[in-house]
Amino acid sequence: MASVLNISAYLFTHIADAPALRPRLSDQAVAAGLKGTILLAEEGINLFLAGDAVSLRGFVAELRADSRFAALTTKESWSAAQPFGRMLVKVKREIIRMDHPTIRPEADRAPAVAPETLRRWLERGRDDEGREVVLLDTRNAFEVDYGSFDGALDWRLERFTQFPDAVAAAAADLDGKTVVSYCTGGIRCEKAAIYLRGAGVQAYQLDGGILGYFEQVGGDHWSGDCFVFDEREALTPALTPRREVLV
Repeated sequence: MASVLNISAYLFTHIADAPALRPRLSDQAVAAGLKGTILLAEEGINLFLAGDAVSLRGFVAELRADSRFAALTTKESWSAAQPFGRMLVKVKREIIRMDHPTIRPEADRAPAVAPETLRRWLERGRDDEGREVVLLDTRNAFEVDYGSFDGALDWRLERFTQFPDAVAAAAADLDGKTVVSYCTGGIRCEKAAIYLRGAGVQAYQLDGGILGYFEQVGGDHWSGDCFVFDEREALTPALTPRREVLV
């Protein structure tokens, strides 16, 4: 029986005291019996947690009580056992490394496309203005190999810091098209869409990423599974684990 709640969430929001916040969040998560990873940086928070549903949702509610995290939204899935081995809270330079400090999503977020809207666009092959729609996978190549949207561009990235150079090489081919960047939960494609727009590309991000699309739409126009960074390995479009976690 799938009784362990898993959540992923991120929020670009200014955090001036990340080093001081780290031990407090660690203590709260451990006290709630949670396991997983929380990343903190000046630009925001990124977390992957699992545990008892009541305890985990309570932790998130307490986190949202801090005005900086009030807008935090979570994507939920379930597993039969705990997919994480320990609880870690880390302070990083970026919650998703791109090495372009001028890209600040908390100050200037790129437009987002809702999953239902993207499905409609994909069924037509055009956006609402009649422009050709191109899907761009911003994940690393090994993640893409688990599954992707049908016909999506895959630049075979080994790490996200390669994305700007890939844009420079391909920007001319994207001219006149509507590009929708996507990733697992939304964090990479949020930075990617901003960078693309700065390069003159009409770019949007998929709101909620692949997991948000699965939750709202299912597996339409998708082939395979979605890789996740825990012992479940990947999730199906029904948000069930590719393989069960051993207790």
